[in-house]
Amino acid sequence: MPSLIEFPEPQSDTPSPKSRAGLCLLTKRAEFIAASRAKKQGTKSMMVQGRPRQDDAPLRVGFTCSKKVGNAVARNRAKRRLREAARLILPEHGNIGWDYVLIGRNDHTAARDFEDLQRDLIYALRKLHSH
Repeated sequence: MPSLIEFPEPQSDTPSPKSRAGLCLLTKRAEFIAASRAKKQGTKSMMVQGRPRQDDAPLRVGFTCSKKVGNAVARNRAKRRLREAARLILPEHGNIGWDYVLIGRNDHTAARDFEDLQRDLIYALRKLHSH
């Protein structure tokens, strides 16, 4: 009779792709569309869409850039900068139970100073939450 081999659960310090640095990611198109129909606040470096959900689940965030931002390299760079700004700002300034979508802007998201990018996100969140 063969013996059963038990494999331990994989232990990893890296978060799963759907949850990075305590932020849950929007992954489905329907979630992005729902956020697009909610409140919007534009800044020089990004557009932020915010939607309050009817639950107490953690906040969720999604990132997108259209082809107007540039080729794939430019879009990916813009999204990387938005992801890092969200990682630093949303845990403190975001609201639990909200969905946020950060949209990169042509020529501005990748070129803007990172501290200004963070200030833009804080400004947009403050405006979204005050409506």
